Amino acid sequence: MTIKRLSAQIDVVIHALGILTSLPYLLEPGEVIESLSLGAGNTGRHHDLVTDRQIAEFKFIQWRGGPESIRQNSVFVDIFNLANANTNKRRVLYLLDKQHALRFLGNRRAIASVLSKNASVQARFRVAHQDEFATVREYWATVEDRVEIIDLRDLVPAFKRTRSDNQS
Repeated sequence: MTIKRLSAQIDVVIHALGILTSLPYLLEPGEVIESLSLGAGNTGRHHDLVTDRQIAEFKFIQWRGGPESIRQNSVFVDIFNLANANTNKRRVLYLLDKQHALRFLGNRRAIASVLSKNASVQARFRVAHQDEFATVREYWATVEDRVEIIDLRDLVPAFKRTRSDNQS
């Protein structure tokens, strides 16, 4: 049981190290961090990173190219949270492998399916949009100009693409 409990912390460690490794490449000169949530998952903070210029979420997931509904659901929730944030700051989703996320956001998966296992986000989505959107693609088309998706492999030397990345 101890090993199982400790292994659950691996995601938290990866998330924290990923963010800390990325920050020097993401922040502009003079940009001030207002809050930083290094833990993966629900930490009680609205966003992983809030600066005087941006709000951001980070995903350090390894896309495999299959259905990946859990990963897709998580990306959608981050997009929704960023798009609906009450701010004039830049809204950014930093992740590894932008093309998989964009492929998902351009597909016709039903929003009801994406949000089916997250009742609180589903309720907030309905309050914000009623039944205006049936698919992920329809929703993304209305918010893609507000939320930037940035592939950390293009910015952070530690995450640069490797030969095995290009083959998958």
